[in-house]
Parts: sequence; C-alpha cells; structure tokens
Amino acid sequence: MTSQASTPGTAPFGAGPLGRFRGWLDRSPLAFSVYGGLMAFGTYFAMYAYRKPFAAASFEDVGALPHILGVAIDYKVALVLAQVMGYALSKFIGIKVVSELPARYRALGILALIGAAQLALVGFAYVPAPWNIVMLFLNGLPLGMIWGLIFGFIEGRRTTEVLGSILCASFIVASGAVKAVGKALLLSGAASDFTMPMQTGLVFLPLLLICVAGLASLPPPNATDVAARVQRVPMDAAARARISARYAAGLAALIALYVLLTALRDFRDNFSAEIWADAGLAGKAELFALSELPIAAVVLIAMALLGLVKSNRLAIVANIALIGFGLVLTGAASLAFWLHWIGPVAWMILLGGGLYLAYTPYNGALFDRLVAATGSAGTAGFFIYIADSCGYLGTVCLLLIKSFIGLALPWTAFLVGMSMGSVALGIALLGFAAWYFQRKLEN
Repeated sequence: MTSQASTPGTAPFGAGPLGRFRGWLDRSPLAFSVYGGLMAFGTYFAMYAYRKPFAAASFEDVGALPHILGVAIDYKVALVLAQVMGYALSKFIGIKVVSELPARYRALGILALIGAAQLALVGFAYVPAPWNIVMLFLNGLPLGMIWGLIFGFIEGRRTTEVLGSILCASFIVASGAVKAVGKALLLSGAASDFTMPMQTGLVFLPLLLICVAGLASLPPPNATDVAARVQRVPMDAAARARISARYAAGLAALIALYVLLTALRDFRDNFSAEIWADAGLAGKAELFALSELPIAAVVLIAMALLGLVKSNRLAIVANIALIGFGLVLTGAASLAFWLHWIGPVAWMILLGGGLYLAYTPYNGALFDRLVAATGSAGTAGFFIYIADSCGYLGTVCLLLIKSFIGLALPWTAFLVGMSMGSVALGIALLGFAAWYFQRKLEN
C-alpha cells in the first residue's frame, strides 16, 4: 500500500533516534519480523476489546424482543446480528477505503475508527434496552476496516507469512481473552452486562496506543521486498476491476468457501458462552481463553512455515493444502463429537483448530502470494476485503436462518450439523480453485 521502497541500509530515515531505529529494522529482517509482528498482534488484539466482550454477557434480564415475522428474537441474538451487520457493511466500505488509503494515514485511521467504536459502547451502556441494539451496529461499522489497515503495514514483505502468522494469532486468542476479562468484570461485580463492554475497552486502551505507535514506526518495504513480492500501491476502481475480471472464477470459488468458514467461525465465537453452557460447562470464564491457546500455537507454526516456500506459485498450492487440511479436521472433529468419541472441550479445540487453519490463510498469506504471483501492482487488502465482505454476509444469513426458519436445535447440535454439512461443499470449492489457479498462473 506504499508507493515507495527503500534500499537496505541506505534509506533516508533521518538522523534522530526514530530514524536510526527504522534504519535498524530495515537492515534486519529478524528484528523487523519480531517487532512488526508484535505491534500488529497487539493492535488487533486490543481491537477485539472493543468488539467481542459483550458476547461474554448473557443479558438474561432483557429476555426476548417483540415478535418479528412471528418469531420471538432473543435480545443477545439481536445484538450479534446488529454488530455483524455493521461489521459486514464495514467490509464493503473497506474494499474502497483500505485499497485506496495512503500509507501515511493508516495509524490515524486505526485510532479514529476504534475511537468511534468505543463511543458506540458508551452509548450501549446508557441507552435503554432494547433501543441500544443500534449502538452495536454503530460499534461494528468502523471496526471492520481495522484488519486491512494493520495488514497494510506488513504486506509485500519477504517475511509477510511470519508477520501475518503473528497477526492472525491475535484474532484466535484475543476473542477468548477479552471475553475472559469481560466475564471477570461481571463476576467481580465491577460491571453490569451493559457497562462491561465499555469498561473492557478502557482496560485495553494503553495497549492499543503503544502498538499503533509501533506500527507507525515501521519502515516501508525495501527494494529486496519489492523484488520478491512486487510493488504495493493504492488501487483505484479501474485497477480493482481489471484484476477481479482476470481471475473471476477462481476468486468466486475461494470466496464462496470463505463465506462458509466465516459463518461457522463467527457462530462458534459469538455464541461460545451459550455453547459452553449447552455442553454443561457454564460459569467457567477461563475456558474462553484456555480453549483458544493451543489453536493459536498450531496456526502460528503452520502459517510461519509457509514463509519457507520461496516460490509464490508453490506457496499458493501450500496455502490451499493447509485450507484443505483445516476443512478435514473441522468435519472430523464434529463427527467425533456427534458419535460421542470426544468430549465438548476437545471438540471445541479441534473444531476451532480446523476452522482457523482453513480460515487464517485468507487473511494474509494466500492473497499476498496471489498478488505476487500475478505480478500486478496492487494490494492484498483489496482481495481480503472482497472475501471478508461476502464472508460476513454469510454470518448474517446463518444467524437469520437460526432465528427465523424455526430451527429449534440446541447450540451444539446446530454447530455440529452446520460444520459437517459445510465441509463437503467446501472441499469441492477448494478443489476447483486449486485447478483454476494452477492453469491460470501457468499461462
């Protein structure tokens, strides 16, 4: 997303401490990977404190809303729907904003968007229910663009897979961690269901400020990065249309699969409290975080290993293979749980592991390599936001099906059925995408 590249060791970063620090990062891929990865991780980790804590609350005192289309909608389901609708709309807006925003405005953009989300949580705390549902829509509306702005700092690097794996680990552990903090605030009596999201955001504010400042201090891609991964520049509407038309069929298959993965991942994430309660494990705040730690470790290692593949075309094959393995693990975990071969904790860990192994490559490595393999100047953020905008529409549709079609399945049974049913379709879509890009990139 930057239009300039530096030559290692000679970039004009200035004579002050910050300039010397940026020059050191520019000369040392290891230092850049560790520092840049941690700053990206911390920023997105902190963002989750403004998005997910409300999911740890039950809102039992509110109960069902008035009937809509003859169906009594649970208040929490309405909250999730409102936030996801805002988040999905944000992804569509992000297709333009993330792909066009100049690099110098990214850090300011992150702080402004998260600040708007926190103001919406203040409104959520003090606007009476159920009218405060609209506040979660306003909360989700700015947050959907944060990923693309963060990824803009780290894409187009020789070490993007390493950086991306650290960044992706954040959304695996962050959701559980911020919900654990939110649950602890509730259990301690320090917050109510309505003030807890706002208070959790304040807890994570220092981390957010430190890490955004760290991202802003990163040097741009240097000449060696550009040679390996092509120049990353803002994309106007014409550039976006050209590359989309060129790879339309393959992108459509990948995005359709991503819709399934996003819907399943978000359902597991947004209703983890209800799923744990349905499995007889309610009231254990530590499960929100502890169940995600082994998943994060496995995904972090798998994604980092992709960085060892130097060929961009071979790396695309490796990413597709990892997605396929994740799909198989997702289906196998739910089948084993349905047959009572494993318990709920093992199921949630294996299911999450499979979903994130399949989901995570989309959020960085796959599209970064695709841009590099095509040789087209542009940004991976554009592809990511095309996929994300469609993916979150899938989440909305899944929630609407659960709420309005009259499915009375328990939370666990619904998730088991949806995950097993999605795997076969997902494998077929992935197989077509692999065949398509193998042929297209050879021509």
